[in-house]
Amino acid sequence: MRRKIYVGASIFIAVLMVAGVFFSLPYYVSKPGMAKKLEPIVQVENGYDAEGSFMLTTIRMGRANIYSYLQAKIFDFQEIYPLNAILHETETQEEYNARQLHMMSGSKQSAIEVAYKKAGFPIEYKYNGVYVVQVIPKMPADGKLQAGDRVIKVDEEHFSSSEKFIEYVGEKKAGEIVSLTIKRKNKTKTVKIKVQPFKDDPNKVGIGISLVDDKEIIAKPKVTVNTDEIGGPSAGLMFSLEIYNQLTEEDFTKGYRIAGTGTIDSKGNVGPIGGIDQKIVAADKAGAEIFFAPNENGKTDSNYQVALKTAKDIDTKMKIIPVDVFDDAVNYLEKLPEK
Repeated sequence: MRRKIYVGASIFIAVLMVAGVFFSLPYYVSKPGMAKKLEPIVQVENGYDAEGSFMLTTIRMGRANIYSYLQAKIFDFQEIYPLNAILHETETQEEYNARQLHMMSGSKQSAIEVAYKKAGFPIEYKYNGVYVVQVIPKMPADGKLQAGDRVIKVDEEHFSSSEKFIEYVGEKKAGEIVSLTIKRKNKTKTVKIKVQPFKDDPNKVGIGISLVDDKEIIAKPKVTVNTDEIGGPSAGLMFSLEIYNQLTEEDFTKGYRIAGTGTIDSKGNVGPIGGIDQKIVAADKAGAEIFFAPNENGKTDSNYQVALKTAKDIDTKMKIIPVDVFDDAVNYLEKLPEK
C-alpha cells in the first residue's frame, strides 16, 4: 500500500514539474539578456578596426510558464507583463515576431543612413515591395498570406511605396480579385485574393493586412549587419556608432568597452526603449565601462534616470551617459581620453 502511495505521489509530482515547464500562462516575462560586441555583427567593407568595442545590449523576453513567473516574482530585474501589453489586438506570436524583426530591419536602415551621412558617404534607397506585418482574421488574406511575407507585385505591377499599394487595392470594387506575387522564405509564389469591405468601415475595401515599406539602403562602401533572430529597434544608436567608427580613421572607442541602447531615426534622434534596467545589468556583467542611455530631453522618469538608479542599485563603476541625438554620443567620445 505504501509503495502504491509513493509511486502515485512521484507520478503526481512529475506531472506538476512537466506542467510547470510546458503550461503557458497569460503573461510574458523579461530578464537581463547579454551584451555582445558589435564588430563581428557589423562589417563595413575595408572598414577601420578599433582598440575597444561598441556593444549591443539585449533583454530576454518569453511567454511565462509557472517556473519563469515565480522566478520573476522572486528575483530583481525581472518583469512580468500581461499579454495585451506585448501583443497588439488579434496579433499572434508569429506576427509579433515578424513585427520585431521588421523593427530591427528599420533600425539598421536608419543607423546606416545616420552614420554614412555623418561620415560624408552617399547612400541610395532600393524599394523592394511591401512587408506584411499582420494578417487580419476573417479577412480575405487570412490563410493565404502570413506575417513576414514580402509582396513584390500586384496584378504584375510594381509599386514605389506601401501608400501606392494601398491606393491601388482601395480603388478596386468589392468582390474583385487581385493577384499578388510574394516572397516567403526565399521562395516566390502567386496568390489570388478577393477584395472585401472592412467591417469597421464598409466604404473602404482591402484584403486585410497591415503592411510597411520593404526597402534597403545601397551604400558604398558596402555594409552588412547580421542580427540573426534579434528583434526590435533598440540597437539603433549602437549600430550607428559602430558603423560610423568603421567608416572613419579615428577610433572613437579609445580602447574602452562601450555599451548602450536607444532607437534612432534617420535624423539621428535617439528614442527610449523598454527594459533599460535589465540592459544595465547585462552590460555590467559583460564588463562595459561606459553606457549610453536615452535622455528623453531631460524627463524626470527618462531611460537615463532609470539607468542611473539601476547602476547605483547594483553598485557598478560603469559610467552612464545621457544622449538625445547621435551627435551627443559622438561629442562625448571625441572628448574621451585614450585609455
